Amino acid sequence: MGGVYAERPAPAGLACLWTRTVTSSTVQRVVPDGCTDLMWSPVSGSLFVAGPDTQAQLATVQPGTLYGVRLPPGAFPSVFGVPAHAVRDLRVPLSSLVPEARLESFSDMVEFCASRVVVDPSLAATASLLRSGDVASVAWEIGLSARQLRRRCLDAFGYPPKVLQRVLRFDAAMRLAWGGMPFASVAFEAGYADQAHLAREVRSLAGVPLGQLIRP
Repeated sequence: MGGVYAERPAPAGLACLWTRTVTSSTVQRVVPDGCTDLMWSPVSGSLFVAGPDTQAQLATVQPGTLYGVRLPPGAFPSVFGVPAHAVRDLRVPLSSLVPEARLESFSDMVEFCASRVVVDPSLAATASLLRSGDVASVAWEIGLSARQLRRRCLDAFGYPPKVLQRVLRFDAAMRLAWGGMPFASVAFEAGYADQAHLAREVRSLAGVPLGQLIRP
């Protein structure tokens, strides 16, 4: 990934606070995780939002420290006032979404997100069910039609249900792999049919093999 990356706990409703510091221009591979981020670069003065990704993106990080506030899946609309699918696979200036926002520091970013985020237990339940169940069964279990579930997922998470399912499963697999679990066990624990299925999904979503992706 390059540089020094660090996370620290965030206020309730937010996923985490993070920084990445590099001493020279670095290309970073950003893989889908279902989350969205508000990011600030003091060097350039840019303050922008990273929407939910459907595949890996390569971003050039300039020397200095990049600050980020990560929102959990489903939280984007409550903070920025637009459906998550509107910024899918995009990097958008904060001023385009919330023109009245005046943020001048990392603490301002944290306060902005923490004061606006709304935690919706029904969305967390939907995501949890989709991690392990097929879309039709999940829609039936929560009392929605397939069309209603699709609309809910697009608005809250930025993805249709099947894509959300793939991204959440992929993110779970990445966490296990980074923890040192053997790849065959990762495939089983994350819900893939087998290790070959895991390998195909990693290549599709991340653009590189799993071994290369988790290489220090």
